[in-house]
Parts: sequence; C-alpha cells; structure tokens
Amino acid sequence: MMGQPAVAESQLKLPLARALERDVPDIEYINDYLVENERTELLKFLTCGSVDDGKSTLIGRLLYDSNKVYEDHLNALIRDSRRLGHNSDDLEFALLADGLKAEQEQGITIDVAYRYFATSSRKYIIADCPGHSQYTKNMATGASNCELAVILIDAQNGVLDQTRRHSLIVSLLGISQVVVAINKMDLVDYNERIYERIREEYLDFSKDLGFAQTSFVPVAAKFGENVVHHSTNMDWYAGDTIIELLEQAPVRADQRFDQFCMTVQRVHHPSEDFRGYSGTITKGVLRPGDRVVVLPSGHETHVERIVTMDGDLETSFAPQAVTVMVSDKLSINRGDTLVSPSYTPRVSDVFLANVVWMAEKPLVAKKTYLFKMGARQVTGQVSEFVHRLNVNTQAHESCEQLDANEIGLARIQLQRPVVFEDYVDDRTMGSFIVIDRISNETVGAGMICDHAATETGAA
Repeated sequence: MMGQPAVAESQLKLPLARALERDVPDIEYINDYLVENERTELLKFLTCGSVDDGKSTLIGRLLYDSNKVYEDHLNALIRDSRRLGHNSDDLEFALLADGLKAEQEQGITIDVAYRYFATSSRKYIIADCPGHSQYTKNMATGASNCELAVILIDAQNGVLDQTRRHSLIVSLLGISQVVVAINKMDLVDYNERIYERIREEYLDFSKDLGFAQTSFVPVAAKFGENVVHHSTNMDWYAGDTIIELLEQAPVRADQRFDQFCMTVQRVHHPSEDFRGYSGTITKGVLRPGDRVVVLPSGHETHVERIVTMDGDLETSFAPQAVTVMVSDKLSINRGDTLVSPSYTPRVSDVFLANVVWMAEKPLVAKKTYLFKMGARQVTGQVSEFVHRLNVNTQAHESCEQLDANEIGLARIQLQRPVVFEDYVDDRTMGSFIVIDRISNETVGAGMICDHAATETGAA
C-alpha cells in the first residue's frame, strides 16, 4: 500500500491494525487511534556536528530500525542506493534524510531536513542540520525550536572546531539536553579508550556551556549499533541506545497560565462595528472581560470578544490563533503586544544580545539594519560590541566587527521601543533576526540576554 509504513501489523497500534484488517476501514477505530496520537507528547530534537560525521546516516538508521520507513520511501532508498553503487545489503541510509538532489550527489547536508516519526510513547520531529561552516545559519535555524541536541563526533577525528561551534550555538539557543553520539566506532575497532578520550575532551570543553544533562553513546550508525539496538561489538558499553535516551528525555512543559501574551499580527476593520486584532497566543489564558495591557504604549482595556472561524470562544489559550476585540477605541497596530496586567516584559529601545552572524559582509557597528522581532520590524544598529566568543576556547575577545559564522555579544540600539524578554526565559519574546535593508536577506540571528549580561558586568 503506497504511503503505508513497511511494518508488520503486530507493530501497529491495535485500533489502527484492527481497522486496516477490514476492506472498509472502521471509522471508530481510526478515530480512536487519531485521538490517542493527538495526546502523545512531542519531542523536537536536532542532529549536528562536523562534515561527514554521519548525521544523516544516523537519522536514516533510526527511522529504518524503528520500522518507520514508508514503502515508497524504502523503494526509493533501494533504487537510489543502487544508483550510487550500493547493493541491497549495503543501503545508503543517509538518503532517507538528505532530500535535495545536490545533497545526494555530493554526500553532504546543505539545508535543514525535517523528518517525523513516532513510537508508542512519543512523537518526534528531527532537524538534520548541515555540518559545513558556511551553513551555520541553517544549523541555527534548525536548532531554534528544539529541546534536545544530538551532537555527532567522528571517532577518528575527535572534537573539532565545528563541534565546538555547534555546541556553543546549541547552548546559546537554550537547549540544555545534549546526547553526544561518538560515531564510526567500527572504524577505530570499537576501541573503548578512544571513546573515553573523546568523552573526557568534550566534557572538559562543555563544562561551562550550561547543559543540564549530557549523555554519551558509542555508535556505528552505518550498521545501526547502539542506535535502536544494542551493539554486540561494544559490550563494554552498558548505557542506553540513542532511541532509549530520546524516549526518556524530559519534554519542556513551561506553560504559564497566569500570564497572557499575544502579539498582533493583523488588524481587521471590515466595518464600523468590527475592529479585531489577530494573532497567536504564545502564553496564558484569555477570556471575555479580562483586562489586557497594550505594549509598548501601556494603555489598558478589556476584552469584549474572542473571535475564531468556528465562532466566539469563552476561553482561549496558547497556542490558539484568535481575533480579539477590545472595549476601547485604541491605536493598536501590527507588532503591538497584548498582555495580562500581571505580565511585565521589558519595553525598551536598547538591549544586549548574542548575535550569530551569517553574511559574508561583516556586521559592523553604526550600520543600519532591520531587526524583526515577531511581527514587529524596527530599524536599528549595533551601537557597540561587548565581545566576540572564541568558539574553541569560549574566551571573550574584543572586536570591531563580526565576520561570517562568528558569534558575539552586542548592544543593540533601535529607533523605537520593542517588547522583549531574555531568550532563556522566553524564546519567542527573546529572539530576533537581522535583515539587510538593501538585499532584504536575513544576515543574522539574535538571542536577547539583557538581564544576564548586565548581572555579569558585560554591560
């Protein structure tokens, strides 16, 4: 069956398996399956590392050994593997993740490839990030919404500059759970001493990165060893496989219901009787009659109606997309933020932020760029550089500019106030992108760290 996972019926969830036994699927069983699937928690994670560390192969093997490859994908894998000179017993599992033709031909990952699969207890979204330094911006994009990072290290090469760079970006992006997969152990004769040496080297490098949990797994991704199934060639390793660590990883549940926040993405005014403000609720609960404050103006009003395509709501909550009508005729524009009175994010035209620079032309102070924060786009500039981060030593170095793929702490001066929080407290309110005004290209990404930087004396 086209699009049906190539697995035995016994491996399917019972309600769906029973439905598929019939010539006409039983809607009741399928609905039960869909409801159960909807309630299953979701973990978003990324894979990253240096070039040729085996990221795409690891993901392909993870999908294949978990029986999550669809029949049409499996047939394409066999066909493309043969085209590249492999036989049916030596499949090129990286092809399951590398979707672009240029990636398959060159054997590298260029863009972020997203893959989806589920087990009986959890759903997953995988972001396979490129290893080449010129695609660091793609890696930062892929990491921005993830809760866990799988960092691959080639056992033959150990910890490299790109490993350090990716680990530093992972840390800056607020990912506190890291699984270090020391891959290609088959090419070093499954040597435990090499594994332990790389493990100690990485721990020494990452001790100040703030990871809450760092796990290590010796892996031979090409043969699926310690990916889903335990390796018989590394009986000296008694820890968990990659899939077991993913199954156990805590999923962030930091939703606060006492602090409402929604940024206005569009203003609707089809008639004199209707003026609504549309957006996606990012935190909290909203009900008709609730007081809300409009930021950055600070004006206060009450909610009259919460409108959706399916009718008015008596209660709305994150991450619903709604249109809010308020009781007063206020000047509320796209990019303004509606919050509950108890929620007091910062409002300012100046803040400190870690910036990942992505363009060939360097980031220089006093040059004007566009800073996009949510739905608000504001003109601004770097007023000064506090320091540049050395990705190898984590040392803070003085600088006058940031070159491509460099990371630095900078003071940002905007032309008008914006609403924000520190990135570690709120990824949505604490992030922004930098846009070149001439080319309209995204040239940088930033994570606000105003409070943390001030407390440590960086200001």
